[in-house]
Amino acid sequence: MRRFAVFVAALACATFPAQAGAAADPALVAKLGRYMRAAGAQSGAYVVNLTDQQTVFRWRQATPRILASNTKLYTTATALARFGTEGTLGTEVLGTGAVDVQGVWRGNLYLRGGGDPTFGSRTFTRRAYGTGATVEDLALGLEEAGIQRVTGRIVGDESAFDPLRGGPDSGYATSVWVGPLSSLSFNRGLGDESGRSFQVNPPTFAAARLEGALENRGIRVRGAPRAGVTPPGAEVLASVDSPPMTDLVRMTNKPSDNFFAEMLLKGLARQANGRGTTAAGARLVAGFARRLGAPARLVDGSGLSRGNRASPRRVVRFLAAMQARDEFDALYASLPVAGRDGTLRTRMRSGPARGRCHAKTGTLSDVSALSGYCEARSGDLVAFSVLMNAVYPTGARQLQDRIAHALAAARD
Repeated sequence: MRRFAVFVAALACATFPAQAGAAADPALVAKLGRYMRAAGAQSGAYVVNLTDQQTVFRWRQATPRILASNTKLYTTATALARFGTEGTLGTEVLGTGAVDVQGVWRGNLYLRGGGDPTFGSRTFTRRAYGTGATVEDLALGLEEAGIQRVTGRIVGDESAFDPLRGGPDSGYATSVWVGPLSSLSFNRGLGDESGRSFQVNPPTFAAARLEGALENRGIRVRGAPRAGVTPPGAEVLASVDSPPMTDLVRMTNKPSDNFFAEMLLKGLARQANGRGTTAAGARLVAGFARRLGAPARLVDGSGLSRGNRASPRRVVRFLAAMQARDEFDALYASLPVAGRDGTLRTRMRSGPARGRCHAKTGTLSDVSALSGYCEARSGDLVAFSVLMNAVYPTGARQLQDRIAHALAAARD
């Protein structure tokens, strides 16, 4: 890892000049330039005043940089656009038979996942998210449908997504930073609610949890749970929906949740193509960015892969284009707020940026990024992107915080 340079040495060695639009404040430009010199040659920044459409600052703004978790800006914005702010992801129980007068369901029940990242037990979802779809609600729905006994088994169906458990950063195997991906994920794929292990077979695991929830209601299931595919013609007997997309996006961006981001990415592909894959989802998100005039190279949903790249100028173009869309309020509200919540809770806890800057963080071993919006003291809204590569993240964050404070403090 390349270490972060001492400010004095970096200032002495830097030769790249800051540039800005004619309306930019020279003192602000000079201050931002000092911070970017200290970040080194592999970093860039771009700032635009969205109120008057003037460029405030640019510094190596055209060179693509590793995005890290700034990738989630693209993933979540596309999810809001394609699913709608009130869109949900469903989990269903289906069957091909009928319940008789004694309440006996003769045959199998099929638990089919729709990519809901919140689906799980009531205790887990309430503790982890405060809300979410639960297996207990599905069991209640089946009881209300008149089922008192099942002669077959519970079959877990994860066919809405491909069987790959991870993204490109982990060679498509389960990543310790994400957990196993499955359209029928239960409790984030954790082997127990304390998170000490991951599930080996998510659909069978989820099917077993539904069986347990049914047994808690006195509904006995004869066969052992297993994985499989729902047969054609099966009817829906019970279903539960995720929280609305506005909430799912907030749950993704505030804590920078890699699991939620990768699940949403596959969900986008499933909605468009009938089956969720990381590669297809990334193409959809990249296509959305391109249509907004802000092309980016995207290969996953979370930013764990170093293949996710865009220039600071194009990130700001994306942020500016989102401001004009109906989904902007939901995206803006999902971003961490400086000094208050999410991944910015412990940063900028005092000073002009506190409460005024809503931005997405990003961190890899030698990468640090911060992109989003600041409301300046002048009342203007600025969009900014600071992408720092080949840096020590702790020092880089200090520079980013100073940049955000300077933007928020601007009065002209």
